[in-house]
Amino acid sequence: MASNGSAVPAGPPMSACARLRAMLAQPGHIVTAVGVYDGISARLALNEGFKCLYMTGAGTAASVLGAPDLGITNMTDMATNAGMIAGLDPTVPVIADADTGFGESLAVARTVRAYMAAGVAAMHLEDQPLNKRCGHLGSKELVDEEVYFRRLRAAAATRDALRAQTGQDIVLIARTDSLQKLGYAAAVDRLRRAKAAGAEVAFLEGIATREQLESVCKDLQDTRMPVLLNMVSGGVTPEASVDEARALGFRIIIFPSALLSVVMEAAQAQLRHLKETGLQRVPESRKHRGVKVLFQAMGLDERVAFDKMVGGQSYSEGV
Repeated sequence: MASNGSAVPAGPPMSACARLRAMLAQPGHIVTAVGVYDGISARLALNEGFKCLYMTGAGTAASVLGAPDLGITNMTDMATNAGMIAGLDPTVPVIADADTGFGESLAVARTVRAYMAAGVAAMHLEDQPLNKRCGHLGSKELVDEEVYFRRLRAAAATRDALRAQTGQDIVLIARTDSLQKLGYAAAVDRLRRAKAAGAEVAFLEGIATREQLESVCKDLQDTRMPVLLNMVSGGVTPEASVDEARALGFRIIIFPSALLSVVMEAAQAQLRHLKETGLQRVPESRKHRGVKVLFQAMGLDERVAFDKMVGGQSYSEGV
């Protein structure tokens, strides 16, 4: 209440990016983001109460194009998918893979504008060439440091300009894939200098040993940048739980393939069973509920309620 007893007008709602920044500002807190790649995976993660989502580039390549993560997706593929995911619940921050930014400085600026317009809360840019590959594959190539830092400067300048003009915001994450080729010390140094180019979060991709896992947050402590841990199922990084990562000093942990890996396995098993027997396996949860269990997970009840609230009659007799 104001001093005269009148109600204080509510301020504007907090954006997804502002929510993510608030999470990162909490001492000792770690942001846990499960990897999603389409509407179903994103809906299920939201239904389970995850407070942050991660749009995986590998999952986007697989689900949108049916392709491996070899730099085949373009900016439109990625921004469109990220925007769809971010739009399902605008209060939940989405961290999105932006690969290399899809070109030189002007292309990077276009990518940042598209991600910000889509409502993405954070994006990461890497130092691979345009024909990049998944960070947990071998024989990765790198661009020169100046090319990498130019990408980050272009992204930061675009972020800052749009923030001043429109109030939109995005967290810029610097990812380096240089560990495999240049070694740990050089990779950490590259991340340290990425801060001067405008990066706000450090992301050492492909951590390969327990020693590296335990050292990177300490070695980047002087930058005061939060450090992100990428926990890929079956990847090269030693397994660490959310609590272990928090104890080591990581401020964000992403699980890009947590859903994709089990979905692929379950789908293959169903397809083989159908091909061999001519029958499909029906989960117990669907035997007496039919297709409605899927539609309810996708928000059926909320949509029917909305139609009724505005006077619609489409579902007055049920669905």
